Amino acid sequence: MIAALSATLVSLSAAAQRDDLPPVSYPILAETARDAKGFVPGGWKLEIQDTGDLDGDGLPDLAFAVHQRDPSNIVPNGPLCGDTLDTNPRILAVALAQRGGGYRLATQNHSLVPRRDNACAEDGFDSEGVIGGGMDVMRGTLRVRLGRFMSAGGWSMGSITYTFRWQQGALRLIGYDYTNVQRNNGEMKTLSINYVTRRVKIGAGSVGDGDVKTRWSTVPVRPLLTIDEIGDGLEFDPNGLVGSL
Repeated sequence: MIAALSATLVSLSAAAQRDDLPPVSYPILAETARDAKGFVPGGWKLEIQDTGDLDGDGLPDLAFAVHQRDPSNIVPNGPLCGDTLDTNPRILAVALAQRGGGYRLATQNHSLVPRRDNACAEDGFDSEGVIGGGMDVMRGTLRVRLGRFMSAGGWSMGSITYTFRWQQGALRLIGYDYTNVQRNNGEMKTLSINYVTRRVKIGAGSVGDGDVKTRWSTVPVRPLLTIDEIGDGLEFDPNGLVGSL
């Protein structure tokens, strides 16, 4: 019975996933602006912003995300997980503070937070989701968090957090943290990578069980990836470690 139910859920999830998303074109944001709202292009909405010194010059830099609001990107869906699916994309951006005031755009990225293509998968960047996502600036780094939760078609839930440092003219990945819990059996796995020290911490256990087994390893010496080299933040598998958990 359980096997049959699992097969049904997987089939339903596949039906809910879309491979025919409406095409979109991504605007180039303004080069300079007085505040975050000044970078928002027409037809887009400022979704989240935070400030903090990212480039070490003592000035509070700006990190923000904009979300397109195009009705044509809200597509029909059914019969599972809602009548419509909002596939509107996002752009993450960093603007560095200028001595005379205002900000200068330093980078923008539209691949780390992927467009939604499955109505049964929660919006991973939504701070109000079951596993809340979002972004913030903390201790000179930018952290981007993606939640993972399926209302149908999968038992796993968890989060992925990317930690970036502004270095050599780009946002470069210095930390990766992954958690996963199987809702059907409580199995829990975690992965934490510090790309500065090259240390990797892998944990395995069960929810509510204090006996978590931990093992350590290292990643090879390689140049730090930029945010644009990561691609889809939900699909990225650093050094194949997620797939081997």
